[in-house]
Amino acid sequence: MRRVVFNQKGGVGKSTIACNLAAVGAARGRRTLLIDLDAQANSSRYLLGQALQQQDKTLANFFDDLLGYKLFPEPLEAYIVHTPFANLDILPSDARLEELQFKLESRYKMYKLRESLDKLRAYDDVFIDTPPALNFFTRSALIAADTCLIPFDCDDFSRQALYTLLDSVREIRSDHNRELRVEGIVVNHFQARAKLPLLLVDELRAEGLPILDAFLSASIKIRESHHQALPMIHLDPRHKLSGEFGALYDLLSN
Repeated sequence: MRRVVFNQKGGVGKSTIACNLAAVGAARGRRTLLIDLDAQANSSRYLLGQALQQQDKTLANFFDDLLGYKLFPEPLEAYIVHTPFANLDILPSDARLEELQFKLESRYKMYKLRESLDKLRAYDDVFIDTPPALNFFTRSALIAADTCLIPFDCDDFSRQALYTLLDSVREIRSDHNRELRVEGIVVNHFQARAKLPLLLVDELRAEGLPILDAFLSASIKIRESHHQALPMIHLDPRHKLSGEFGALYDLLSN
């Protein structure tokens, strides 16, 4: 299963959701790979911490090698890094991705990630984190993925962005990946006692949008999780948010 976590709006929790779902699956014995396609490398720092600075090979090297037309290119496995967590590996990012995207797009390399993942047999689950833009890397992820998971922050700006996002997914499905499906919309930073989040969720459901029945609460604990480079299940497995990530993973797995 290849699952892309995608939203064109920043700050909605893409990296947090991708990393924590990957960590839950890995903790349950699933061989899991996270692919960080965002040049900001938030997922890479989250799962590797300071060790990210020591990596000789990242996804930037993989894509740069594609542009070099090597006679015998290295397989995708050559760029994979083990995290400190059992069963969880990562294809880390770095800032050089930003410099490469225009060259990659002009040479129409959008199918290369899918082709490389088709040859990768070592994993049960693949989670793909994307940048907050519909650029070359996001399109590559949507072309390579089976499903799309959409984080939704409970405000009106996020709601307006949601319609554009769904149109983008439909376009990718029509033109490049007919197997792609929207797995659901994840309500993030949810505050159960506030009226607006409940109102927005009810309105979106009334419109027929696929809101998942597993909300992620707003919590300061997630900042501690980022700071310590420990997904919630490893930082505090008994925390409410850890249970919510587990519930979301279960919902997606059924």
